[in-house]
Amino acid sequence: MKRILMLMAAGCFSTAAWAQKPPLLPEKDVAALANELSGETAKRNLEGIARFHRQRGSHGFHSAAELVAERARAYGLSNVAILQFPADGKIFYGTQRSRPAWNAEVGNLIETSLEVCDQKVGPTSNNTVNSTICIDSSERKIASYEAEPVVLAEDSESADMTAELVDVGEGTKESDYAGKNMKGNIVLVSAQPGAVQDLAVGKFGAVGIVSYAQNQKTAWWGEDENLIRWGHLETFSPNKTFAFMVSLKTARAMRERLAKGETIKLHAVVKAGQHAGNYEVVTATIPGADAKLKEEEIAFSCHLDHQRPGANDNASGCVTILEVARTLQKLITEGKLARPARTIRFIWPPEVEGTMALLNAKPEFAKRIKAVVHMDMVGGGPETKAEFHVTRGPMSLPSFVHDVAWAFAEFVNEESYKFAATGKAEYPFVAPEGGKEPLRAEYSAYTMGSDHDVYQDSSFGIPAIYLNDWPDRYIHTNFDTAANIDTTKLKRAAFIGAASGYFLARMDVSGALAATGIIAEQVAQMRMVENIRRMRALSDLELSGEPVNEHDVFVVQTSKYESLVRPSVKRIVPQVSELQDSWDINGDPEKQAHSAKVERSPAGDGLLKFKRRTEPKGPLAVFGYDYFAEHAKAAGVATPKMLSYEGLWGAGEEYAYEVLNFADGKRNAQEIRDAVSAEYGPVPLEMVVEYLKTLEKIGVVVK
Repeated sequence: MKRILMLMAAGCFSTAAWAQKPPLLPEKDVAALANELSGETAKRNLEGIARFHRQRGSHGFHSAAELVAERARAYGLSNVAILQFPADGKIFYGTQRSRPAWNAEVGNLIETSLEVCDQKVGPTSNNTVNSTICIDSSERKIASYEAEPVVLAEDSESADMTAELVDVGEGTKESDYAGKNMKGNIVLVSAQPGAVQDLAVGKFGAVGIVSYAQNQKTAWWGEDENLIRWGHLETFSPNKTFAFMVSLKTARAMRERLAKGETIKLHAVVKAGQHAGNYEVVTATIPGADAKLKEEEIAFSCHLDHQRPGANDNASGCVTILEVARTLQKLITEGKLARPARTIRFIWPPEVEGTMALLNAKPEFAKRIKAVVHMDMVGGGPETKAEFHVTRGPMSLPSFVHDVAWAFAEFVNEESYKFAATGKAEYPFVAPEGGKEPLRAEYSAYTMGSDHDVYQDSSFGIPAIYLNDWPDRYIHTNFDTAANIDTTKLKRAAFIGAASGYFLARMDVSGALAATGIIAEQVAQMRMVENIRRMRALSDLELSGEPVNEHDVFVVQTSKYESLVRPSVKRIVPQVSELQDSWDINGDPEKQAHSAKVERSPAGDGLLKFKRRTEPKGPLAVFGYDYFAEHAKAAGVATPKMLSYEGLWGAGEEYAYEVLNFADGKRNAQEIRDAVSAEYGPVPLEMVVEYLKTLEKIGVVVK
């Protein structure tokens, strides 16, 4: 074990500093991109998109789609289209049950219980008795969809009613409702509306929901009491209702009044609802130059849907790939960049479900796309507290494309820091109206949560570069505004994406060699530094009664991963096959893995092999629908323990995603367990086996 650590450490710390010249592309190409990319142009487009409340299938989404398509045409892109895929709640696109379109026109929440009282003296036997007369004198509007669409939770249904407000705290447990009369009343909760609707409405008879759910948990969670978070009801719940979202400040005032015994009456007027509609996906291309290779595509994606304003999440990603499209098209037309051999495609869908519809309804797209540059939140300025990440793919899909993106990101890191520190740099990547801070991008392990999950799922197997901000203190709130977007950040994200996508679209044998050289000399060794940190977090564990040296398991699995990264260039350039023998780093990774391998023979259930069926395609947990949960319930299968398991670096959803991805019919259950343990932290074999057997019962895998 010590020998392996020494080998890895020696490789890590002997790496030379990154070259001062730009990586992978000719410097003239880098200069052309740096000069043309405009954060200001991107932000002007962002300000347009952020005007619309962009829910799936809605009028607002269509308006945003038309804006993007109009800009793409104006920029000279080819094959501009808004593709439509029916969405009615019944049609499936792989594992995604289509969610009906949802539109809203009216959403007002008004307090009607305000009273003004007056004392009067009335004639009585002694002419001295006072009487008090109280009348409703005014109304107070608490929430208005017209003013701030975020106040009306997605999937709310029409209503026109007056009811009392009842505070039930979080609202997710039956005990929250004990001793309270809910029937015919509106419930005040701290949880998301979808988490309480079946209890509050379905079981206890509430007629509506007011939620003050806080923003996603970061260091700034709950800090700003004026934030209103985007709310969601469950699309397929039988307990249809409406829900309004209010700020923590508003909710605190309501709770204090209710605690004092006051009655709060609310009049809710909602005109909204689900209906059969379409997923709309905007797409456009820059056609490739090579007669054969132009049938292959390098894609740029984002997600166009979100609440208004949704500036960083995710108008920023959508306008950045639009700016990449404008820049590449302009430079190619002017002859400043050579037209790449492969076609470059740009895709603006609703998040996850739009990508699922596209790849399942039009499988030719999935066949043509060789790699994806996915941008989801790339413009957060200092006020958002955002950190920029270049995120690797899952260990189940080793690919060099993530390293290509990091090579360009590290170049921007160095140049932007040099400029910030000295005021001089050849490529500062600073926008006229933007900040001058260094980028400080991080090369991060795989994290889930956007369309890159779909592309990299084993049923599609398309490597995806994921550029993203996290954390962001204003994500999913009314404060995610254009004012918080930094044009310099947009320009830098655009450069990293444009350079990566353009390099991959033009990559030939020499480009493949350049890419694998960077991987061998620099990027892989950065991963080794991270791997050493993770190994230090491991200790010998006893799982399932079997002593397992998790350090050695980790070395075996990460070495296997590294041995497959550079050969992955063959996915795009098959001609490099004969060079594979020379691809080693600090010795042969397979030999290193063998020297660390624990001598044990899988037994019992550890020997079982499972293979994923070809259909349905896509992750099992998508948007607004859980394929696994619904089919497990129908099969009468209990929820596997792994889904609630917390590992060192991941949790149930991540383990489940990768266990299915590794189920290729070649690995046995023990090998799958070891692979996901290296990625997310040790997990008991029996949990992995239980999950695989459940997948078999619902027809996703076969033995």
